[in-house]
Amino acid sequence: MTHPLSLAFLTTFEAGPVEAVRIAAATGYQMVGLRILPAAPGAEPDYPLLTDDRLLAEVRAALHDTGIRVGDVEIVRLKPENDWDVFARFCARCEALGAKHVLVAGDDADLGRLTDSFARFCALAAPHGLTADLEFMPWTAVPDLAAALRIVEDAGRPNGGVLVDALHYDRSATTLAQIAALPRHRVNYVQFCDGAVPYDPGDEGLIRVARGERLFPGQGGIDLIGLARAIPEGVTVSVEVPHRALAAKVDALGRAAMAHAATMAILRAAGRA
Repeated sequence: MTHPLSLAFLTTFEAGPVEAVRIAAATGYQMVGLRILPAAPGAEPDYPLLTDDRLLAEVRAALHDTGIRVGDVEIVRLKPENDWDVFARFCARCEALGAKHVLVAGDDADLGRLTDSFARFCALAAPHGLTADLEFMPWTAVPDLAAALRIVEDAGRPNGGVLVDALHYDRSATTLAQIAALPRHRVNYVQFCDGAVPYDPGDEGLIRVARGERLFPGQGGIDLIGLARAIPEGVTVSVEVPHRALAAKVDALGRAAMAHAATMAILRAAGRA
């Protein structure tokens, strides 16, 4: 069964949202991922889609013109203290864009409080037609799939999901068997990329690669064919390949096309395209 492909925000990180929609359409994707809230407040600029109504209208027009849909929107980071008013505005903007999924990160070492916060965000997102997809990352309070699934199940919200990122699967205590065993209703989309092997297992090295040194599928040592066979048939694959050095040589359109072709090759090899 064919997997719809979504062009992740980080793959064409330098492109504005209107340009990203048009690049996705030009290179064969069905969806696009957009960022509205920063991943690292203070270390990156604010994203105008949260407050700029004119830009929102321009993105909606581009979506209408191209037929591209918004897959996931980034990023809700759940901390010990959260600005729920900002999260409410964020969810309203996601709905205005017709988005499906919200990428959620867990940055609270108190797992009971983190679970409560996740449940609260799920409840906030549900009326807007959004799923809340908790991404495990080895350097965070949610380091692997087992931890993410425990939080999602304990939260008990029907729109809660676990987000499997190929890089984090490979770098964490997570197996393909665990991925294959995930309840279908907890998998709303997955993220594909490749990564160099061997790699620096320290937090700084893991973060550096995750944010700017990922490889196109097939270029590294991650078992992406195995991953493609482990995920539910037909689930959306978000292609997330930020590569800062390559971006200095190949423009966003070119990198999006390369990422699409490489991902489709993996899916064909896995019998999923």
